[in-house]
Amino acid sequence: MAAGGGGSWKVAFADFMTAMMALFLVMWIMAADEKVKGAIEESFKNPWKAALSDSTGIIPIKNADVVQSQKANFENPSVVPLETVRRINEDLVKVFLQSPEYRENKSLQIELTPEGLLINFLDDPSKPIFEKESAEFTDYGKWVFNTVSWEIARYPSTAIELEGHTEKGFKQVRENFGSWEVSTDRANSARRRLVGNGVKDAQISKVAAYGGTRPLKNRKPEEAANRRVTIMIRAEQNRNE
Repeated sequence: MAAGGGGSWKVAFADFMTAMMALFLVMWIMAADEKVKGAIEESFKNPWKAALSDSTGIIPIKNADVVQSQKANFENPSVVPLETVRRINEDLVKVFLQSPEYRENKSLQIELTPEGLLINFLDDPSKPIFEKESAEFTDYGKWVFNTVSWEIARYPSTAIELEGHTEKGFKQVRENFGSWEVSTDRANSARRRLVGNGVKDAQISKVAAYGGTRPLKNRKPEEAANRRVTIMIRAEQNRNE
């Protein structure tokens, strides 16, 4: 055998082993759940940022503690396929960031969480979603809820949970109509508007009201910031049996 010859098989073997490793990686990624895939994708996009964090979200607002406060209120799900809720998240961000009226008021927070897509509608007194001490939407509230409803209606495989809240000490509007009744009516008003704008009634798996019993984290229970309606969007397979 000539000097320096006979080593070509090593190159071929190395190429074969590289191809096998690539095949195993592809098979592993295809078998992984959506949460793992999302984390891998995010790590390539930005190695220094976690895919799912407890930050204030993509759309910034001054009430940064909303997400932490709300996560515990919803039932613990199994792993959520993130692709659908990510698309809804991206669609809503694009729509609202294009609106000068929204950029000025910022009464909506959207957060992608391990449980699903969390949307908080904050009834800021400076730009209210609801009429004062009422479950009737303001014109601005109608626009916000209609816009969200239309986007959710594009994804009929999702499951939706609704919650209504007020601050502690909410002024009783009339006899036997206080914080419990208002938070209940607001959650139901949100449900009716969702359904009226194309969301299927069967998608809604929960409508709940908490009055002033669940204030935001690091907020005084009597603060007006606690007035809110919250929507959690989950994947279909996580609906309650």
